[in-house]
Amino acid sequence: MWIDALNELRGRRVLITGASSGIGAAIAQGFVECGATVAVHYASNRTNAERLVGEFCRQGGNALALQADLGLPGAGTALTEAAVSAMGGIDILINNAGAALARVAVDQFDPELTQRILQLNQHAVTEAIRVALPHFRQQRRGVIINTTSIAARNGGGFGASYYASAKGAVEALTRSLGRDEAQYGVRVNCVEPGYIDTPIHQVTSAEQIKRYLDATPLGRAGSAEDCVGIFLFLACERLSGYITGQTIAVNGGMHMI
Repeated sequence: MWIDALNELRGRRVLITGASSGIGAAIAQGFVECGATVAVHYASNRTNAERLVGEFCRQGGNALALQADLGLPGAGTALTEAAVSAMGGIDILINNAGAALARVAVDQFDPELTQRILQLNQHAVTEAIRVALPHFRQQRRGVIINTTSIAARNGGGFGASYYASAKGAVEALTRSLGRDEAQYGVRVNCVEPGYIDTPIHQVTSAEQIKRYLDATPLGRAGSAEDCVGIFLFLACERLSGYITGQTIAVNGGMHMI
């Protein structure tokens, strides 16, 4: 029965990067409620990550917290290897971690900041995928969902050039992998949020936020919870088994494809 479709996620092993707050935390809650085992990644917010894991376990779910600074080369590899080891494998990889880090004109970015933005938003995604793919291929089943951004389509607000380009690269990678990995039963898709009211916008000015809201036909900011359903949908073979290489927007109509 269709009403039972999400039962498929029960027992699935899921790594969610950037899951201590915002969209990632909401996604983690959704997968735990569906019976999955969830590795909650955090960079520096250990307190919140461990609080979430504690709440999930008290609710009868299965979860663990893993730390990694994905702005450092190799951290995505180490994190995914640790998650696979801790969970005894992996079925679903959600590359959700990302941030603009700063908003300045493109000629004001120093090389260190530029590299960190690209590492966090693009290279760490590739690192995690490289570790997960052999497991997915062996199982003849696997799901990769990459969180990108509306900035990949419209360039983002002022000072988001490197962030936008990194997210655009991830969307291109997703299309390539969706084609190449289909033969192994692996599906790869993107979720592309618009303006979602989460801590990532701590570097966004009030003026820019007003412009986002004015450009959103639904007339409000999105919430992290607004994004959860599409991740569950894309993770579930029964619901989205014929969807791969796609980018699905969750933006209140800010940008219509």
